[in-house]
Amino acid sequence: MVLRKARLAGAATAVLAIGFVGVVTLGTYAASGVPERSSARPGLSGKTVPAAYRAQIEKWGNLCPEISAPMLAAQLYQESGFDPRAKSAADAMGMAQFIPASWDAFSVDGDGDGKRDVWNPLDAIASAASYDCRLAKEVANVPGDKQANMLAAYNAGPGAVSRYRGIPPYKETQGYVRSIQALAKSFTAPADPGAQLALTQQAAGAIWFAQGKLGTDYLWGGTGQTWEDGRFDCSGLTKAAYESVGIQLPRVANDQWYAGPHPSRDQLRPGDLVFFANDLEDPRTIHHVGIYVGGGYMIDAPHTGAKVRYDTIDQKDYIGATRVTSDGAAALPNRNPNDGTITRSEAPKVS
Repeated sequence: MVLRKARLAGAATAVLAIGFVGVVTLGTYAASGVPERSSARPGLSGKTVPAAYRAQIEKWGNLCPEISAPMLAAQLYQESGFDPRAKSAADAMGMAQFIPASWDAFSVDGDGDGKRDVWNPLDAIASAASYDCRLAKEVANVPGDKQANMLAAYNAGPGAVSRYRGIPPYKETQGYVRSIQALAKSFTAPADPGAQLALTQQAAGAIWFAQGKLGTDYLWGGTGQTWEDGRFDCSGLTKAAYESVGIQLPRVANDQWYAGPHPSRDQLRPGDLVFFANDLEDPRTIHHVGIYVGGGYMIDAPHTGAKVRYDTIDQKDYIGATRVTSDGAAALPNRNPNDGTITRSEAPKVS
């Protein structure tokens, strides 16, 4: 959870009390028009964000030097899974999960329609970026990595970052900074598209585990537990396979998609997770995952009535692959299955 949404209206009051002067209004960051695009900035990896939001994230990800499109995408994904209708128990709303008081104070009109609507994803994306850049200015004189300091301020407040002259010694804040920067790698397009991504050491062990489950009956929601007679569904199998080598993946395929960088089709290596979606331009529609074993084949738990088996990946709904990394998996949020919001406690230390 970030500074702007915890403890409801009290958080916004505290933010104003620790040094923010005035409020972000319609023209504060948008007056100069479209943020300039820099060729030196990291770009978004293909199909990591819904196509409807890609241009807006790329645009506003260039708002200030401390942020980037992949980092902004990582924040939005962690907050809501790109769900513009997400609402948490703390009354945090929209894709960027602002509470009402903070939205009133710090939001911007991202699509130029004269309104600032928390449920409008274009406004939410722009407001998240604007808020990031405002925090970056608040801690601009603090030594160290400027993006890390900005993220720490986003979580713990700029007062704490200034007082500690860097990331505060709060386990939660340090974890937040580490998670967002690690998760951003999953959203980053490779600087050299032809370069081979490094293989993970755990890939062979994950394949070994999956091979041992060949012939096991499929079970919707199955994770291989004894009370499930050792049966799996697709993401239950991939989760268990990587858990066998010490990597904890999220439960569902949509979130497993972000557990590392995304190799191209010709870069696939055994152990990569391969994904399938109803809409190839929207990763939120991912519905199936398997473990690549080479030669165009995967091991997967395909559907009710089938068994864990080898299947070809050359299917019309193939959206791409992920090379699982320990850091990438550890960065992924725990999510409420009902509303997509973070379920673990991340109450900020406002100071």
